[in-house]
Amino acid sequence: MIGVLALQGAFLEHQRMLKKCGVESVQIRKPDEMENIDGLIIPGGESTTITKLLIEYGLDKAILEKTAQGMPVFGTCAGLIVMAKNVANNNQISLGLMDINVQRNGFGRQVDSFEVDLPVDVLGAIPFPAVFIRAPFVESVKPNVGILAEYDKKIVMIRQGNFLGAAFHPELTDDLRVHLYFRQMVEDAKSAT
Repeated sequence: MIGVLALQGAFLEHQRMLKKCGVESVQIRKPDEMENIDGLIIPGGESTTITKLLIEYGLDKAILEKTAQGMPVFGTCAGLIVMAKNVANNNQISLGLMDINVQRNGFGRQVDSFEVDLPVDVLGAIPFPAVFIRAPFVESVKPNVGILAEYDKKIVMIRQGNFLGAAFHPELTDDLRVHLYFRQMVEDAKSAT
């Protein structure tokens, strides 16, 4: 069972993708809903709002407890920002799960949104139709973080152990490969315990 943080943003679209991947999902709004999940998706939205609500509802502690036990987490767009250790030019609080420095709105405003065929080696030879909406990018990573994709010399997809981050919105496409990749991460983590 994969939980989808449902405080704000495109959580329904992630659930639709997970269903197409044959994965049961549940919306997460309270700490006790975290108990029976094997993985968590933090969707896009507004990172400051998501972080404030995580703290207000006590979900930040619940997520950190589960990740300490090895639960995989996948953050898209704002979710990536929420997972970062550092947010550039901002004193925004985050979960600090990934050893990365993130730049908010790295590709411009809403009007600068775009879609691009993005090469992502771990997904195979066919480029992924990546949708960027007020997207961040990763400015820098520590050596323990793998870079999975770059666009315009900017890092847009990364993995660090059981944590996956994408600056784009795979849930707004019909391409299941990113969600299938995360499903495999969740299955691997379950079999490792």
